[in-house]
Amino acid sequence: MPVGDLPDVFTGVTAQVPEALADHLRGVRLVDHHVHGAFTEPVDRATFEASINEGSTDPVPGFMTMFDSPLGLAIRRWCAPVLGLEPFTGADEYWAVRSQLDPAELARRMLGAAGISRWIVDTGFKGDLISTPEGMTAVSASPSSSILRLERLAEDLLETGTSPADFPDAFRAALAQAAASPDTVGTKTIAAYRTNFDIDWTRPGDDAVVTAARDLAGRPHPLRLDSPVLIAFGVHEAAAAGLPIQVHVGFGDRDLDLNRTDPLLLLPLLRTLTPVPVLLLHCYPFHRQAGYLAQAFDNVNFDVGLAVNYLGPRSTSLVAEALDTAPFAKQLFSSDAFGPRSFTCSARCCGAVPWAWSSASGSAPATVRRPTPSGSST
Repeated sequence: MPVGDLPDVFTGVTAQVPEALADHLRGVRLVDHHVHGAFTEPVDRATFEASINEGSTDPVPGFMTMFDSPLGLAIRRWCAPVLGLEPFTGADEYWAVRSQLDPAELARRMLGAAGISRWIVDTGFKGDLISTPEGMTAVSASPSSSILRLERLAEDLLETGTSPADFPDAFRAALAQAAASPDTVGTKTIAAYRTNFDIDWTRPGDDAVVTAARDLAGRPHPLRLDSPVLIAFGVHEAAAAGLPIQVHVGFGDRDLDLNRTDPLLLLPLLRTLTPVPVLLLHCYPFHRQAGYLAQAFDNVNFDVGLAVNYLGPRSTSLVAEALDTAPFAKQLFSSDAFGPRSFTCSARCCGAVPWAWSSASGSAPATVRRPTPSGSST
C-alpha cells in the first residue's frame, strides 16, 4: 500500500472475508453511538499514551510504552498511513510526525478516515480537553448529537445553587428540556463508577431524593455523586422522560469494582424501568451476559466497542461471543474514542465473524450481509 493512502481494513484477512462481503462493508457508514471528542489542544506523548490505557489512572511507567500493546499496535498499523507513514512504523517515528500536526488537522485526517456517518458524543468526561459535538462535525463533515450524563447533571444543578428541596423538580425540568432538544438523543449513567450495580434500583420517592441531595450538596466542591438513591432517581426519571439510557458496563479504569458491574445485576432495574432503549456500553468481560439481556428484553441493546480496540487480534472472538445469543440487530457499534484516533478493527470483525458462520452453516452471501451492524437505536 502506498504511504499516505487510507488503509484497507480487510488487508490480511481476504481468506476469511470474501471480496463481495468486504466491498459491502467498505460502503457501510456506521453511527458511532458512544464517542468522546477529539483533542482541541496539543498533548505531549505521556498524555497521549495515558489516553490509550483504559485501566490505570497513573502515568505510564518509564520502563514501558503503550505503543507496545494491542491498541498501540493497532494505532501504528491503521493510523500511521493516515499520517503518511508506513504501517507498523516505530513509536518514536509515529510520535515525531504526529506531534508536528495541529489538533484540527489531526482530527480532520483521523475522523475522516473512520467512515462514520454520525457521532453520538459524550461530553461529560474531561470536556475541557476535547471538542464539542459541533467541533466534531466541523472537522469531520459528519453530523453529531450529544448524550447527557445524569450524574453530571445532578452535580451541576446542586453546584449552581439549586436547593435540595427543589432538586427533584429541577432535575425533571432539565430532562424535559433535553428530551425536547433536537441535539440531545439520550442520557448516560456511570453508576458502575459511582456505586456499582448491586444497589437498590427501586424508584425512590421525592423525600428520599431531597435527603440524599442535601447530603451531597453539603460536601466540598466539586461534587461527586455516589448516592444509590440519586443514581436510581436519575435513571428512572430519564426513562420517564422518554430518553434512551446508556449504561457503562464492565471494562474501565480501576476506580470501579469490576466484579460488581456485571449487567445481570441490572435485572431488578430492567424489570421495572419504563421501557425506553437501554444501551449497554463496552460490556467486556460480561459481553455474553449483555447478549443474553439483549435477547431477554426488547429494549436492551449493547456494544463491545471499547474492548474491540483493546483486544487486538482476539477482537474477532469477542464479537463472535457477544453474538452467541443476541439478535443481530441488538449489537451496536461504538469506538469510545478519546482524542483523534480512527478505529477500524471493528470492520474486520464485522466481516470475519458472519462469514465464519456462513461457511459453517452453508448460508448464502446475501444472508451474511444483512445482519452486519450499521448503526444505533438512538
